[in-house]
Formats: sequence, C-alpha cells, structure tokens
Amino acid sequence: MRIKVVRKLVEILYNDFGIEEKLEGVFLETAEFGDLRLLIADKEPIAMSLVRPDDLGNEEEITFPTLRGILRWNIENRWCAVDRGAIPFLMNGADCMAAGVQIVDPDIKRGDLVWIRDEEHGKPIAIGWALMESKEMDEASKGKAVRTIHWIGDDLWAIDA
Repeated sequence: MRIKVVRKLVEILYNDFGIEEKLEGVFLETAEFGDLRLLIADKEPIAMSLVRPDDLGNEEEITFPTLRGILRWNIENRWCAVDRGAIPFLMNGADCMAAGVQIVDPDIKRGDLVWIRDEEHGKPIAIGWALMESKEMDEASKGKAVRTIHWIGDDLWAIDA
C-alpha cells in the first residue's frame, strides 16, 4: 500500500466533510470491494472511492464515508432524512423515493453521493446517488430521489476486515 494513496483519501475526507480526527496511530489500509476502493481504519471500512455513473454527470472518482465512517465522524452534510415508513425498504436495499424524503441538506446537487438518515433519530440508513437537486427532492411527492448503493445490513456493512 502506497502511503500517498491513503494520504490523498484522508485529505479529501478532511476537506469535504470537515473531519477533525487526524487518524494518527490508526492502522490504515485500502482494499478493493467490487467497484469500490475502501479506506480501512483498524479493520473497519470508513470510506469508499467510486466512479460517478455517467448518467449522473461526468465520470469522476468520488470519495465518501461509508455508513461506519458517517457514524464514526458524525457527518453533518450531504444528507436527506426520511420518514419511518421508508426505513424498512431502504434497509432492504431499495432506492429512496421522494415521497419518503422529509428534510434535505440544501446543498445537494443531482449526481452527488448523499447519505440517508432517519428523520426521528438522525441515524444513517443508506448511501446513494442523488437523482434530484435538493429543492426538487424536498418538493417532489413521487419518483426516485436517491439510487441506493450501500445500506445497513448489506455486504459492505457486514465486512469484518
């Protein structure tokens, strides 16, 4: 593992998400997991890098916390909150429908990676690609709002690195 690869991923997380943990003294490594490149800290996958699908904008590599990373760092940007009725569907890997979205971070753009949290407790449930701008997501009553790629209980969540 090249240290500059890890350093680049960590720097992106610091800059994009305001993470203050310096990860000094933490055993960091990367691993391939399907189409994802994972950043693993002390055997816990905390971030992933993947390419944005071309139907959602230009194909570029995006680095984003995993659900475990969101829990670790209490990320407070790039999220939408869903009502209780949406949670069972999301935890089975379903895409997030606009009807279930109750609150949206106003800075979300179509093609962004976003995390979905439950409205009541603020806990992360899933991560996916925003299919709508934040304003549209907030106002829409039908259609898909987020294409889910990672959720609690999926293979990535279950990794025991």
